[in-house]
Amino acid sequence: MKREAHPTIALLQSSSLTTVVQQEIERRILQGELAPGAKLIEAELASGLGVSRGPVREAFRMLEEAGLVRQEKNRGVFVRNIPLDEAVEIYDLRAMMDEAVGRQLAACITPEQLKAVRGMVDAMEKAVKAGDADGYHLLNLDFHDKLVEFTGNRKLTAIYRRLINELSLFRRLNLADGKLLPISAGEHRAIVKAIASGDPAAAGKAMREHVLVSKDRTLKNNAPQHASAAKPAAAKSASNRKAYSNA
Repeated sequence: MKREAHPTIALLQSSSLTTVVQQEIERRILQGELAPGAKLIEAELASGLGVSRGPVREAFRMLEEAGLVRQEKNRGVFVRNIPLDEAVEIYDLRAMMDEAVGRQLAACITPEQLKAVRGMVDAMEKAVKAGDADGYHLLNLDFHDKLVEFTGNRKLTAIYRRLINELSLFRRLNLADGKLLPISAGEHRAIVKAIASGDPAAAGKAMREHVLVSKDRTLKNNAPQHASAAKPAAAKSASNRKAYSNA
């Protein structure tokens, strides 16, 4: 006769399985396998991952908290599609956060931490030489995540990770052009050099400018969308001015 697992053990097993499912769905989203706007079918994912629907349902809740999916009543769960204007706001916020991170790390980063991020930049440069854009994208995410983690501020790290998840689509598109990978790798090498110098102002500036360059790339990559979004706003503004002048 098969014995049932103790409730506590069953809960731990379920929680572990949910985490694995959540991490796999997150990986597919961040790597572009699940595109923004795509509907996530609970039954299909459960079958494909070889699990029951419960862990998938709980994983959806965790992914919604992380800013990667949205749940719509009576419609289902969808991969989030961040509007361009919201992405710009996130870049601006991230620029301020990264500047503060750079300043702090310049003053307190340990030799072991510095060695770790230098190793990550080495790996990024190897990915550039190999033409491995997907590998570079993941290393890029890990590099910035590690810098924020090294501040030791758990609340900052949690907020930062949510923002990065929301920007994942735009950041991936920014590096889709292989010609930009060496430039990006050089920016990361410069960040490490500035932090290692012990100069808070230089480190903060290097990190802030790196984010603002990414913001500019995003605006250029989405120029047609940006222009079409601006036209209705401009027309509305002109209409309002005309109505006011005729009042």
